[in-house]
Amino acid sequence: AHSPTSVALFASQLSGLGFSFTAHAKDIYTSDSRQLREKIAQAGFVVTCTEYNKRFLTEISAGETTPIHRMYHGIDIDFFSREISGENDERVPTPPYRILTIARMTAKKGLPTVYRALKILQDEGISFRHTLIGDGEDRERILSLIKELGLAPFTQLPGTQPHEVVLEHYHSADVFVLGCEVAPNGDRDGIPNVLLESMAIGVPVVATNISAIPELVVEGKTGLLVPPAQPEKMALALIRALTDIPLRKQVIEAARKRVVQTFDNQALIGSLAAVYRQEVREFSNQ
Repeated sequence: AHSPTSVALFASQLSGLGFSFTAHAKDIYTSDSRQLREKIAQAGFVVTCTEYNKRFLTEISAGETTPIHRMYHGIDIDFFSREISGENDERVPTPPYRILTIARMTAKKGLPTVYRALKILQDEGISFRHTLIGDGEDRERILSLIKELGLAPFTQLPGTQPHEVVLEHYHSADVFVLGCEVAPNGDRDGIPNVLLESMAIGVPVVATNISAIPELVVEGKTGLLVPPAQPEKMALALIRALTDIPLRKQVIEAARKRVVQTFDNQALIGSLAAVYRQEVREFSNQ
């Protein structure tokens, strides 16, 4: 919704051809609302990836009649199939617990909250190993925090990894944790694909209740949610996800079902194509 859509808008004005655009998280919440409203007003239609985004765009474009469609991204369900991941259903976690995070090292991922929650686990004598896969501009800050908290012996940061290695980490993880929050510049996640992947493969997730994450993770049903920037509550949720075995089994099954039913990217591709066929047909008839 930022520079590429500006180019499309100008090309439309010069050529007389209609245009549409997609709007995601960063390009929505770090853009000027007035410019977004102008783009929406002149577009034939808009597609965005969460209900949270759709509500925001609808509010800032109040009075405009441009259709705004919500279409989730989804993931390749076959790649994270039940046949591959079924062993996670019956495995009972034992110390040292294997805790996984996959994220860019940037403000909106809330990684300091994750590490402060891990410090609470350490202080309570809970044995664990935490892996953070990913890299980013906050790497040195995160490394300093890990050292400050005394967590270096219990954590590893292998950086960005290929799909095959990431899959291995998913399969061996006891719980997945992510501390998403709204960054100082307004940037935020929509629905991180790593949550979808974890849920599809059978790894319970602990996440924060910001933005569109509650559209995927339903507290106590398809995962555990805590407020952002509250490591004490995140630590409690991690302990619950690791030790409440009946809850784990319920969450694993419900989470996978939720992803398969609503976030299958093959089905969503077909739905998106249907939106384009309908909207382009209507625009052509005007």
